[in-house]
Amino acid sequence: MRRCGGAARAVAILGVLLLTAACGSRVPESEFAERSAGPPGGAAPSGAASGEPVRVGLIASETSPVGDAFSGPQDGARAYFAALNARGGLGGRPVEAVTCDDGGSGLGNSECVRELVLKEKVFALVATSSLNYAGAPQVSEAGVPDIGGQPIGAAYETYPHLYAIYGSRAPRTGGEPGWGGDLYGGTEVYRYFKREHGARSAAVVSYNQAASASYARSVTGGLRAEGYDVVTEQVDFTLPNFDAVAADLRARDVDLVFDAIDTGGNAKLCQALDEAGVELTAKVTNVQNWNSTVREDFADAGRCRNSLWVTGSSRNYADTGHPAVRAFRDGMDRYADTETRSQWQLEGWAAAMWFADAAQSCGAELTRGCVEDFMTRAEPYDADGLLLPTRFERLAEPPAKRRTCVSAARWQDGANDGAGGWVSQGEMTENCFTVPQLPYRP
Repeated sequence: MRRCGGAARAVAILGVLLLTAACGSRVPESEFAERSAGPPGGAAPSGAASGEPVRVGLIASETSPVGDAFSGPQDGARAYFAALNARGGLGGRPVEAVTCDDGGSGLGNSECVRELVLKEKVFALVATSSLNYAGAPQVSEAGVPDIGGQPIGAAYETYPHLYAIYGSRAPRTGGEPGWGGDLYGGTEVYRYFKREHGARSAAVVSYNQAASASYARSVTGGLRAEGYDVVTEQVDFTLPNFDAVAADLRARDVDLVFDAIDTGGNAKLCQALDEAGVELTAKVTNVQNWNSTVREDFADAGRCRNSLWVTGSSRNYADTGHPAVRAFRDGMDRYADTETRSQWQLEGWAAAMWFADAAQSCGAELTRGCVEDFMTRAEPYDADGLLLPTRFERLAEPPAKRRTCVSAARWQDGANDGAGGWVSQGEMTENCFTVPQLPYRP
């Protein structure tokens, strides 16, 4: 693996000048072909890949205001490419992953984009996980496919050539995000808890930070549309007062607590809830916190820890009864340099698989256009069952309703012979509902 220079703060002003000059520069397909032309005829050798590499870029906010929380997708993608290369790569060509840490800042992200797209001339970006995807317009302008990224902001609902891990139906013309600035989300998660657990009241906890607040607004709107009584709680990103939140929630006696905060914040919130004696039907967190370090992260919140639930659009990384999950776990055990396992790693693995399947559909004539044809095909993609079937469309108007499904799991200390773990709750392709699609502003 090669690693390009990341978001060096000492050269921030110089970076702005260079990026201004580079903005709008489209990388010609011919330049890419010169750097990574494959072997004649595209023949695949036996065993490990040994041909001219296919270069892809991996951008992650490995160092950011929330620590290394965004490194999971990159870890999963790198492990997948290592496993792929060990069995012959793409038609005999190894995938070379060039990584870049954007430091969690917009400037750092733009520097990574310039480095990977204009200097390294990567064929594609894969499994992007950036706190501030400021370089997205440059990626789109350069015509570089960005496959399987985490839609933390609105970039994947705004620009062409960007393909989020969960799919999209937005026009993505490069103007306003979504439809006239509105994004849409379904209410399937809230319908699920109402049907399965009879929940009727909920609280939503967020930071006073743009992405967190935006996600919280979406959750709040969905809960209200499903008839819940909703309490909203917002805390300061730098000095959160979770004790005050816990005291308020105890007084209001809510069934569910949803959050739009990081793992560290969740642990402190859970500790505050336990100390205040708050009993919940479920403390529902997001995919970022779906990992194997729950027992350690929530060590001081035993009651809240055992009420933790997660929902998402991908199969539980702990569901080793599924063959695709077993392949992921085996690949991570062999090739990853971290012992932690997480849902974002699984989604990074699935993103790399998506890219590989798209590239392999091209045969010996690997082009960006061919890869994007695969990404936009009518047939849904599920990464061998790791993802809920998803695809990309460009709808002029947002759908009023959709049939959508939910992957759900809950933490249990007694799982895995007492080691603790996430236990899947039903088959994700069967936890399905036809629900309204509600607008929200990113």
